[in-house]
Amino acid sequence: THLPEHKFVRGQPETGAELANDLERIATNFGAENIAACIVEPTAGSTGTLVPPKGYLKRLREICDKHGIILIFDEVITGWGRMGSAFAAQEFGVTPDVITMAKATTNGVVPMGAVAVKEEIYETVMDASPKGAVELFHGYTYSGIPIAVAAALAVQDIFEKEDIFKRAKELSPYFLDGLFSLKDLDCIENIRGYGMMGGIDMKLKEKPGKAGFSCFKECYEVGVNFKATGDCLIIAPAFVCEKKHIDEIFEKLRTGIKNYMKK
Repeated sequence: THLPEHKFVRGQPETGAELANDLERIATNFGAENIAACIVEPTAGSTGTLVPPKGYLKRLREICDKHGIILIFDEVITGWGRMGSAFAAQEFGVTPDVITMAKATTNGVVPMGAVAVKEEIYETVMDASPKGAVELFHGYTYSGIPIAVAAALAVQDIFEKEDIFKRAKELSPYFLDGLFSLKDLDCIENIRGYGMMGGIDMKLKEKPGKAGFSCFKECYEVGVNFKATGDCLIIAPAFVCEKKHIDEIFEKLRTGIKNYMKK
C-alpha cells in the first residue's frame, strides 16, 4: 500500500490489515452472490512491489469464507520462490482456492502458465465435463505442448536438487540490506521489499509516470537492468546470484540514480 506509515518499511507493514474490509463493504453493497471471485497478487509486482500488511491476506480469506467467494492468488510473479517459499501462499500462511502461475514455472525459457485449484473446485469442474475428460477443456489453442512441459519438469527438478527456495530465503536479508542502503538518496520517495523483490519510488521532477523509465535509461547505461513502471523501479534478481552480484547491482543502481539526478 501507499499509506504514509508504510514508508521505508522492510517486509510486511504492521498496520493496514483493515484495508481488506473494503471487500466486506463491496459484498454488502452489491451482494456477495454477485461476486464470482476475489483475485489478488499476494505481493503486487508490476505496481511496485506492494507488500501486504500483516493480517491483510488472512482477513481476505475470512471474508471470502464468510460470503462463499472464491479467493484467487495471482502468483505469476511471486510463485516459485520469489518470496522465500515455493509460493507466497505458504510464506504468508494463507491458502487460496486457486493459484495462477507462469514465468518461473519454466524459468522463462518457454512460455507456460498453469492454474492450481482446490480439490472441490476440480471435482465440480470434472463432474460437469464429458465422460473420460481429464481436464477443463475450454477451447484454448495452445495446451499440453511437450517442450513446455519438459522445461517445467526440468526446472522443478533443479529447484529441488539445488534447494533454490532455501537459497532465495537465505539471500533475501543481504538483498534487502542493499536495497534499503539507497534510502539516503534525496530523489527516492520510498523503498519496499520482501524476499527477493524490491520496489523504489522516485520523487517527481517531471510529469508523473516519467521518472521510472528516465532513471532506467541512466542505470542501463552503467550496466544494470530492471523493470520500470510509472515512477517506480522494481528490482528482482535471479536466485542463483551471489552476494558479489548483489553488491554490483546496488553499486551500479546508485551510480545510475545519481546520474539521473544530475539531468
